[in-house]
Amino acid sequence: MVAAMPAASHSPWRHLPNAISMLRVLLVAPICWLLWHRQWSSALMLVAVAGVSDGLDGFLARHYGWQSRLGGMLDAIADKLLLVSCFVILAWLGEAPLWLAAIVCGRDLVIACGALLWRLLIGRIYPQPSLLSKACTLMQIVYLLTVLLALAHWPAPDATPFVWLVAALCVASGADYVVRWSHRAWHTRRAV
Repeated sequence: MVAAMPAASHSPWRHLPNAISMLRVLLVAPICWLLWHRQWSSALMLVAVAGVSDGLDGFLARHYGWQSRLGGMLDAIADKLLLVSCFVILAWLGEAPLWLAAIVCGRDLVIACGALLWRLLIGRIYPQPSLLSKACTLMQIVYLLTVLLALAHWPAPDATPFVWLVAALCVASGADYVVRWSHRAWHTRRAV
């Protein structure tokens, strides 16, 4: 069963997490431009800001009860736009493995198609990222920061272990989404 969203807060600050998610969406274009033009240090700074904002908006929404359906959607859209764009550009430039970018994009495509099918066949969807999905997003951000640190000639750990962690988490979290949401869809359709 899909959990209901918590009651809306009446605080004037309740829209702050959504504004932070929108900021992350707006950062995608300049980050892409910087990556494409190999401005690694500037891209690194903006990806770091985006990564911090991803944790901050989620913390504020949960801690203060400022969660909303719109916020969940904006957060997911911001993450997907940012991460897929960065992986595709870095792979195109030869700075990240093409197969890894394909796995990242493939996972997000499966999730997006599943969400669309849910909406068409069942109804409203409330984004509920799993712990596995959050770990996947975090590891993708860590990988991007590691690659950009090295490209900007800053001290950076070897990115190879992160490549395999990102790949494994993408496959595991993608499979988890398919299994969990298929199970929910089955039970929801049977209850009708």
